[in-house]
Amino acid sequence: MQNNITFENYKKDLSKHKTELLVCGLFEGEKVNSEIDELFHNALSKAIKIESFKGKYKKKITVYGDSLKRVVVIGLGKKNETSNLKFREIGAMISNYANQLSVKHISVESKSLHLNDNEFSKSLLEGIVLGNYEFLVYKTVDSKSHSLSKVTVVGECDKKNQTAAIAVSNSVNYARDLGNHPANILTPTYLANESKRISKAKNMKCTIFDVSKFEKMGLGSFYGVARGAKEPAKMIIVEYNGGSKNEKPIALVGKGLTFDTGGISLKPGARMDEMKFDMCGSATVMGVMNAVSILQPKINIVFAIGSTENMPGSDAQRPGDIVTAYNGKTIEVLNTDAEGRLVLADVLSYVDKNYTPKFMIDFATLTGAVLVALGHRATGLMGNDEKLISEIKKSSYATDEKVWELPLWPEYSKDIKGKYADIQNLGKAGAGTITAGAFLKEFVGDTPWCHLDIAGTAWGPKEPGYQPKVGATGVAVRLIYNLIQNRVG
Repeated sequence: MQNNITFENYKKDLSKHKTELLVCGLFEGEKVNSEIDELFHNALSKAIKIESFKGKYKKKITVYGDSLKRVVVIGLGKKNETSNLKFREIGAMISNYANQLSVKHISVESKSLHLNDNEFSKSLLEGIVLGNYEFLVYKTVDSKSHSLSKVTVVGECDKKNQTAAIAVSNSVNYARDLGNHPANILTPTYLANESKRISKAKNMKCTIFDVSKFEKMGLGSFYGVARGAKEPAKMIIVEYNGGSKNEKPIALVGKGLTFDTGGISLKPGARMDEMKFDMCGSATVMGVMNAVSILQPKINIVFAIGSTENMPGSDAQRPGDIVTAYNGKTIEVLNTDAEGRLVLADVLSYVDKNYTPKFMIDFATLTGAVLVALGHRATGLMGNDEKLISEIKKSSYATDEKVWELPLWPEYSKDIKGKYADIQNLGKAGAGTITAGAFLKEFVGDTPWCHLDIAGTAWGPKEPGYQPKVGATGVAVRLIYNLIQNRVG
């Protein structure tokens, strides 16, 4: 599991500070910090002149000293072209450089890195934490972990903003960990136990429903998927009550397919190992849950996860089966590999009926079609409420987690009309991502709702520079926590 970096703040005389690496920044056209230059007997400005260092983006120059063993100046690029994304990438660059040097303790100089600006500060700190991520749990060879374990912020930096940035980034890394565990370890029971652990925090309550209760509860759609697996399915509900008692909660719902064989509609064998990532929607929900447990925002939230394996067992659901969902709608199962929407159908309708939320957002690695449409660059976004869609887009811009809206016109709902039941779990032709969204829309009632198809962004992206080289990305944890912050005000 990822070891969290310890952060501290230092506001005393820099000449008395000890660190293995002091990191400074420099925009193009700016002069180096004279106080730091003097501590190195003007060696820094001399090196900058000799090497013709201009402060170009991501370029760096290093000199050596005594109590401050090294100082590295990183180019921030042109000031009028800077962005939160660039500061986040520079943060990741700092982590990577520290680990290349096998350095345990670094210090970042606030003034030159503009950490008095809350947005730049948040982004840089996020980048340091996200860029330091690695997953070595199961390595017995080449298992040496990253060295960086401590960061000191030298100078002014808003403590509340700093705490939030670190907590949310650590929660992204937690979501990455969940996604990267293999399916023989990360089971529905594992997710349930993790939810119980997180829910020991203030204002939280966890309820777990076992598969043995699904039929009696009316979760026929979810049960149809779960019945073929030996591993018991779970519906996980965590209530967080940080707001007023009479305030309706928001609801975050995650698809938690801990392994997806496709069921009877068996997937091709090639790259089937990646189907451990089919629970990344639940990892997003749990990442946000983790951040909320630490930061305690003044809002009410329901976190809901439907978790199971999709296996071709002797009792597995068959193509052509008809099931009845929690809201009473009947579903014709044309393909057992379109199972995520069957699980979400019951979880969404259960949350809608029992919690009457202000709005619901679900997260799912739902369709391969979203990769055809958007590749690994953006998450597919659909919904029934323009205001909520706009809120998500606003948080997308703020966090640089790209989303792209796809239409949910009434015509697409016609494409899932069933032959023998109310609806079917596959669209009639094309538009696979949209018809999957149209299917989910049948289970949210009149509640404002959005669906994020993260099949292209939950694993696979190698850019921007703070993404991991392999494995899960922890997508949308930062986006959704930003949305929560905007709601709280």
